[in-house]
Amino acid sequence: MTVPLAGVPLADHAAVYAALEEAGFTDVWSSEVNGSDAFTPLTLAAAWAPSFGLGTAIAPVFTRGPGLLAMTAAALAETAPGRFQLGIGASSPVVVGDWNAADFTEPYARSRDMLRFLRAALAGEVVDGDFDTFSVRRFRLERPPATPPQILLAALRPGMLRLAAAEADGVILNWLSPGDVPTALAEVKGAAAGFEVAARIFVCPTDDAAYARTVGRRMITSYLTVPAYAAFHRWLGRDEILRPMWDAWAAGDRKGALAAIPDEVVDDLIVHGTPAQCRARVEAYAAAGITVPVMALLPTPALNSGDFPTIRGVLTDLGRA
Repeated sequence: MTVPLAGVPLADHAAVYAALEEAGFTDVWSSEVNGSDAFTPLTLAAAWAPSFGLGTAIAPVFTRGPGLLAMTAAALAETAPGRFQLGIGASSPVVVGDWNAADFTEPYARSRDMLRFLRAALAGEVVDGDFDTFSVRRFRLERPPATPPQILLAALRPGMLRLAAAEADGVILNWLSPGDVPTALAEVKGAAAGFEVAARIFVCPTDDAAYARTVGRRMITSYLTVPAYAAFHRWLGRDEILRPMWDAWAAGDRKGALAAIPDEVVDDLIVHGTPAQCRARVEAYAAAGITVPVMALLPTPALNSGDFPTIRGVLTDLGRA
């Protein structure tokens, strides 16, 4: 499950982690956009739910310096030995440039360089030298973790997918359907044994299809109009079906862009329905080759209620449906 849950203060997440554990969830994964940072919710989980696997999906490679990202990852790996996987990725021009005052340039090269730096630094090595996108002078972790975390790389298209297969311990996918998974996995053939394939899966647990599709359309216009995601879906074969949305968005017609998204696209990319139907869809991702299917809950009237017993009931139904 993706944490933290919307509407529940971080200080109250001990009860969330207990409910997730009781419902049968095994991992909690964070994100980092403009809510909480990627590491604080996992640090709390490490203390409050010591059985959980933990993962970041993702920590951006531009918004922290190499040394700080290594230190932050090392601290969490020391807190939760053997239970933490570090997911890194390029993020987006908005997150990196508009919100964090950094230059979003050469995302492939920066991701590759940070991956190589972290691999060495988290192993306790002295890192001293020039990478293509940054230089590091004699950096060594004072507290290298006894069990270095696996490093997973977020990837959408062939170049980054192949980099993940060649140099990372796994790949993180996002915004794809179960039917799209084989296309992505074809680019990581030849990866080492144990290569992880994580995917964030957006789940709207309601049998009100009209409501779920309204929420889904808003999410799709927020994400798939970002150039990297638009290129990803062209590569997946959705150029023709999504072009009306992209054209309306480029023209400033936000309502038109929402209306241009067919139901079939929403239903492909957003899991919705009863808890049992949602669980079956998530299992379809696993059957397609996803080894770490990570649910991310979208708002529903029940989840927005602020009533924790109701929220816990939703988590229980999703975990045990």
